[in-house]
Amino acid sequence: MTQYLFNPPPAMSVPVRGLDARFPINRLFFVGRNYHAHAVEMGRPVDKSVERPFYFTKAPQTLTDSGATVAYPPETSNYHFEMELVLAIGKAGFRVRAEDAHTLIYGYAAGLDMTRRDLQLVARDKGRPWDLGKDVEQSSVCSEIVPMEGIVIESGAIALEVNGQTKQSSNVDKLIWNIRELIADLSLFYHLQPGDLIYTGTPEGVGPVVVGDKITGRVEGVAEVALTVGAPK
Repeated sequence: MTQYLFNPPPAMSVPVRGLDARFPINRLFFVGRNYHAHAVEMGRPVDKSVERPFYFTKAPQTLTDSGATVAYPPETSNYHFEMELVLAIGKAGFRVRAEDAHTLIYGYAAGLDMTRRDLQLVARDKGRPWDLGKDVEQSSVCSEIVPMEGIVIESGAIALEVNGQTKQSSNVDKLIWNIRELIADLSLFYHLQPGDLIYTGTPEGVGPVVVGDKITGRVEGVAEVALTVGAPK
């Protein structure tokens, strides 16, 4: 039996609707600027004819179950919500053709990509990595996963409210790169594995939250996600 100097961290997982077993997490991938209106509001319009999707990752340890209360993070004064459709990979795949991408799909969830926006923008403008802005403790919020094996979601309302006030409202059919295209492209760079989650991008309307705010979001036909912003530590 392998001995460790200290106990290794527990495996990260999220619940699965209708099952007692949880979905073990391998990696967290995030697609940047995948709705035109959000790309414009961030000052970086996207021309799909000449660009490819781009991605960033977060540590699985940033994963947080829906309904949690998380502390307002340190070293920021501009903590933002980003509502996203989350794709759960259930089978291994490498260099997958778009027409075969559905074979890797296990299901979907609703998620939040919480972001230290001030730190992200400083890093972006200086050409530095986004880690301090994006790879934030407890910032990858995920609902239960809804099993939908082999199903490609092509449309459905996506929305977010803060304290009951609508902040984001769009439709998944406005993704610049759709589900098939994302799986095919990402699988050119990585051997996708069961347990990988892909946060597919956020629509326009992102904005800051403060201590005490209650965030609720939903993806039509999938799930709802919720988060309360707690006092800083």
